Amino acid sequence: MEMLCTLRSATEAQHQALVKAPERLQDFLDDEEDFSDLQGVRFLELDIGESWHGLQYLMTGTPWEGTAPLDFLVRGGEDVGDIPSDEGTARIFKPAEVKKLSEALHALSQDTLKRRFDAGTMQELDIYPGHWDDPPEDEDPLEELVSYFAELRKFVSQVAQRGHSLLVHIG
Repeated sequence: MEMLCTLRSATEAQHQALVKAPERLQDFLDDEEDFSDLQGVRFLELDIGESWHGLQYLMTGTPWEGTAPLDFLVRGGEDVGDIPSDEGTARIFKPAEVKKLSEALHALSQDTLKRRFDAGTMQELDIYPGHWDDPPEDEDPLEELVSYFAELRKFVSQVAQRGHSLLVHIG
């Protein structure tokens, strides 16, 4: 089973609706009409696929720990209730937390990420998806992670500028 990560902006009303009715997570992710923003503001979404764990490692230097706010892909935020196991996990971060995250991502250089990349160590630490030291022939895992990091930084900045919450869903 693949474990993919999707990030999505959420208005305050959507944030509260998800916390109160976590069983509606899939409706929110599927963009059901009753989760749409009444003010006509379109949600933002970023799919970082399987790169989430590699990014976690490069941003924090650890597979499952790290210091907030950069550990946000695997920790922190508010759990969105009891989600059925086949839907994975979801956590939501408040606008003030998103702003701090945006600042931390902008302070983190791509050179730092590149220095932390070590395919052998990532393989030993069982960083998902687990083919770091033997990637498919047409892939450069470091290049892919750095590219996703740039997208992630831009995305979180846009969510922060809107003053929205941030949902992190891995499933």
